[in-house]
Amino acid sequence: MKSLAFVLGLAVLVGCAQSPPRNTENACQLLAEKPGWYDAVNDAADRWDVSEGLILAFIRQESSFVADAKPPRTKILWVLPGPRASSAYGYPQAKDGTWSDYRSATNRYLAERDDFRDAADFVGWYVDRAHRIAGIPKSDAYRHYLAYHDGVGGFQRGTFRSKRWLINVAERVNRQANVFDSQLNGCRDQLDSGAWWNPFS
Repeated sequence: MKSLAFVLGLAVLVGCAQSPPRNTENACQLLAEKPGWYDAVNDAADRWDVSEGLILAFIRQESSFVADAKPPRTKILWVLPGPRASSAYGYPQAKDGTWSDYRSATNRYLAERDDFRDAADFVGWYVDRAHRIAGIPKSDAYRHYLAYHDGVGGFQRGTFRSKRWLINVAERVNRQANVFDSQLNGCRDQLDSGAWWNPFS
């Protein structure tokens, strides 16, 4: 009986660990709900000299903080489920080839896209890469999102210019990154001290 209770308890914990935060619009609350995420975002921000708000805004836009997010399937004859639009997966919606590049470049061969710490580090790495290749200032979340979506080469070719919808999304991500950074500035002392609180109690 005790072993059954243990297994059920473990299942609940695993489920909670994989579920997205309830409030994805407030950086303080979502990080308070997910202890460990703040350290992950902070470490990635320090490692790649990227804002924490940018990392969180990118992941929010890409997956809504859903660990195993995938693109929807295409439709065959408007009814039958077809293949997915791409191999994008996980928190950062990174494609297979780009994720492989990240693993090789950082020697993080066990990194997984459904691990939040790895996803945060990936976003920081990608921004650093776009900065080095295309010269995008690391503070420019708008242009970095365009490069994130269309690839650094696509950004340099200006492929986004014909995509008004993408420009709108990039503007929204930029605003969200600024909001997240502002929110974090107001709760950083609690987060740094580990004084976690339950914003939903």
